[in-house]
Amino acid sequence: MKPETRLEALSDFLRIQRSKIHPHMVGLPLGTRRRTPGLRREELAQLAGVSVTWYTWLEQGRDIKVSASVLDSIANVLQLKTDERRYLFDLALETGSPPLLADDEKNVISPSLARILQELRYCPTIISDRRCNIVGWNQAASHVFLNFEQIPAEERNMIQLLFTKKEFRSLAVNWEHFVKGFLSIFRAYYGHYVADKWYSQFIEDMSQVHPEFLEQWNQSDVSSAPEVLIEFRHAKVGKMLFNLTSLQVQGSVDLRCSIYTPIEDSKTEAKLKRLMEDNL
Repeated sequence: MKPETRLEALSDFLRIQRSKIHPHMVGLPLGTRRRTPGLRREELAQLAGVSVTWYTWLEQGRDIKVSASVLDSIANVLQLKTDERRYLFDLALETGSPPLLADDEKNVISPSLARILQELRYCPTIISDRRCNIVGWNQAASHVFLNFEQIPAEERNMIQLLFTKKEFRSLAVNWEHFVKGFLSIFRAYYGHYVADKWYSQFIEDMSQVHPEFLEQWNQSDVSSAPEVLIEFRHAKVGKMLFNLTSLQVQGSVDLRCSIYTPIEDSKTEAKLKRLMEDNL
């Protein structure tokens, strides 16, 4: 990631997070003549114990020296969650991991992970890498989402598929909410791998081709493992309810296991079994 791109991302993040903190949340009176939502820069600077000029430069994306202790104070004022705090530190201190070597990016599914995919027979499961490229899936995922085998490997990017495949748009009852969860994960990767130019190029390409992506990206949160309830409207079996659990796969390659567990008493598992049996 180019320095100016990293600093621009930091600027956008600070500005958006500041707009979310209302005066009463930090013990300040509401006052009058507030033209924008959230705290003023001078209020945040005072609460964090830094000068207004310094904080203004930081939020403007200027290349200035930043210490971990000052960032910690700013994070406390902004009431950042763990993943958001990590994202702030990655961007401001450029502490994210460097790009992986070519040999590390083969993303070979280990035999044990392949076995787990098979055992999760009625839980649609997808394995993706740090760029959200889909590198593994089970049969349940193919039946609920789409047949990933028919998609060329270089096009199996989950973020891209969400905006290009009509199957995803028609499947998710709340498509925007569905997309937001994946983008929050993608943003966490984006901050962590600040040295990888692939991310900024991917975001630029997606923004040009899909205007909706840019709108969603600017609104996305930061989360390494969101747990959400997802409602699908499958073309063949109708309403399906899943809990989405996202897990990191420990090892030399940064892989993620996204498991869609059928909600109990929702008839989702029975529908999935029937769907899979009909396609044998």
